[in-house]
Amino acid sequence: MVDLFSPYTLKGLQLKNRVVMPPMCQYSVTNKDGIANEWHYNHYVSRAVGGTGLIILEMTDVDPDGRITDYDLGLWSDEQIPALKRIIDECHAHGAKIGVQLAHAGRKAKDAAVPVAPSPIAFDTSFKIPRELSTPEVKEIVEKFGHAVRRAVEAGFDTIELHGAHGYLIHQFHSPLTNKRMDKYGEHLTRFGVEVIQAAKSEMPADMPLIMRISAIEYVQGGYGLEQSLAFSAAYQAAGVDILHISSGGEGGFPSVGRLGEHEGYQVRLAREIKQQLHIPVIAVGRLDEPVLANEVVANEEADLVAVGRGMLKNPYWTIGASEALGKRTAIPRQYIRAYRR
Repeated sequence: MVDLFSPYTLKGLQLKNRVVMPPMCQYSVTNKDGIANEWHYNHYVSRAVGGTGLIILEMTDVDPDGRITDYDLGLWSDEQIPALKRIIDECHAHGAKIGVQLAHAGRKAKDAAVPVAPSPIAFDTSFKIPRELSTPEVKEIVEKFGHAVRRAVEAGFDTIELHGAHGYLIHQFHSPLTNKRMDKYGEHLTRFGVEVIQAAKSEMPADMPLIMRISAIEYVQGGYGLEQSLAFSAAYQAAGVDILHISSGGEGGFPSVGRLGEHEGYQVRLAREIKQQLHIPVIAVGRLDEPVLANEVVANEEADLVAVGRGMLKNPYWTIGASEALGKRTAIPRQYIRAYRR
């Protein structure tokens, strides 16, 4: 039977277990230059030492004005590659694979002088009203995603994740709440996302899998539900996405409607439904910090991989602890073995 500590292979990506550290912004860049520093190095390498199978680096932006804040990581410049390569090489030395989540915040770019978006609709009253992107500008951002993917491949990442969730730019384009355009990017709401995927795939090795994170449900009046997210996910799958990372919400600062409630495993049903309907590998995320629950999600074939966020922030060695709790074998750094001997 497959479990949390079974190896997993997708194309050329070979993972020693099914545990994923999902992207979690650190807002820790010191010089506003998008370059990773010692905090990022220690933060990610410690999770590799702790046994994580796949680490996905926090939201890393393809344009300086696409950052949530000026303290976010970036990959809009070749100067940002060496610091990331150092992190990647050391994570590899400890047996982890590592990816990067590439994104543009769109209307949620708090520190941009004038944020941009598909349509001039503010996130909420505390955010600036964004400027609507012209059609040529949309194409330019697609190209920036492609350039960032090239840099990510050069740095040595094992996989790429595109952020199409939580109300950021790709999500803004495929949501009818935030895309009121009259051009081709409004006529077909998935066009921007599809073009970003195509740009990414053109820069990736053929055996490198492409991940996309999506919000499967919007929690606002008139927002899309699972039926609509299945449709746009199918379009993204056809364009080249190999695995979907299933989250929800984040689309607006409005009163929530039909919110699932953040109980343990509250988003697993969304991952399971998308996996079954589209026959595509999925990553489940959302309050999956308990090892028994995380293990059941994999064993019951509800998801292929399990992302552990807050649990891994609390404990860099969550994965080793989970193996002990579940009675599973996993590699332990020799320096720490004495702590786990029975």
